[in-house]
Amino acid sequence: MESVYNMLMSLPMFQGISRGRLSELVERTHFHFLKFGDGETISEAGERCSHMRFVVSGRARIETAFSLRQVIVGQTLTAPAVIGPDYMYGLDTCYPFSVKAAGQCGVMQLTKAEYLKILTMDRIFLINLLNILSRNSQKATTNLLNLKTGTVSERIAYIIVSLTNQGATDIALTFKQKDICSIIGCQRPTLVTTLEEMQQEGYITITPSGFSVRSRQLFAKMLATEQ
Repeated sequence: MESVYNMLMSLPMFQGISRGRLSELVERTHFHFLKFGDGETISEAGERCSHMRFVVSGRARIETAFSLRQVIVGQTLTAPAVIGPDYMYGLDTCYPFSVKAAGQCGVMQLTKAEYLKILTMDRIFLINLLNILSRNSQKATTNLLNLKTGTVSERIAYIIVSLTNQGATDIALTFKQKDICSIIGCQRPTLVTTLEEMQQEGYITITPSGFSVRSRQLFAKMLATEQ
């Protein structure tokens, strides 16, 4: 039971809650704990978000694909982390990304009904959720306003920061050059030159299929924002 308390208190949705309140929550809430082996699917892109899901042990790999899957942003979340809270409610409740276990991975999930009960138990739960949703909703606007002159490197930074989580690791962008050029609005020679410059400056490492990100924080700083 002690390990359950410690695990819950480490999750972003439950931080700041008192031990007594947490004990009450554990007694009244039905938590589902699931185990996934390496490479097993936790959720598919397009799947409706019917549960609030948390990575409670191990790591999960998230891939967001667009342009007919010719451009893919990948990232790894390490426990404790929450998976796509933005899609629990609202007009679109389908995940835009796929999630798979990266090694052995433990996931805790709650139904919408159970999570609503938690939100009514203590204002801290509601404030934590509102802070997460507000930060995520403001992220795209902040990045867009910080594109400044809209250089190619800034457009690439915008994609990376907007589609990955704070604290994510192993971030990579996989693409065909014609597709990424279409998305960010540049010619192939400009893209190639920009990527080479970004590699020299320590932002990325070019790979045969795209590039890996050396530091997400550097991309956030490029856009003059921390997120």
